[in-house]
Amino acid sequence: MVTTLPGGQAGRPPDLLDRNLAAGAPNRCWAADFTHVKSWAGVVYVAFVVDTPSRRVAGWSAATVKETVFVLDAQEMALWQRDRDQHPVQSGELTHHSDAGSQYTSFAEHLDAAGIAASIGSAGDAYDNALMERA
Repeated sequence: MVTTLPGGQAGRPPDLLDRNLAAGAPNRCWAADFTHVKSWAGVVYVAFVVDTPSRRVAGWSAATVKETVFVLDAQEMALWQRDRDQHPVQSGELTHHSDAGSQYTSFAEHLDAAGIAASIGSAGDAYDNALMERA
């Protein structure tokens, strides 16, 4: 089942990481992706946001549809979780990396408003988001 549908190319954030998802400290690089799980009741999509230095799942979300709000919920959970753990994200320090799926290309403005740099690789290319693809 295909989960990555390319978003529009106009105004799409650049790939700031060029496949280098290493970071020296928490809240510097987050990788995001989602997958599907088949169940008796149908397909469920699960999105994850991972803080790359520790590979800790910072946020997640599950839904029955692949809409932007579903991946945005995972991002919001990650921000809330880091605040709760008294390690809030500092504006201008974090890069959020994902593939070029339409769900991720459409919330770059939200990331910008939170002081988070959006980094987007190519659509459906496992090498551009290898940390998430191998999980």
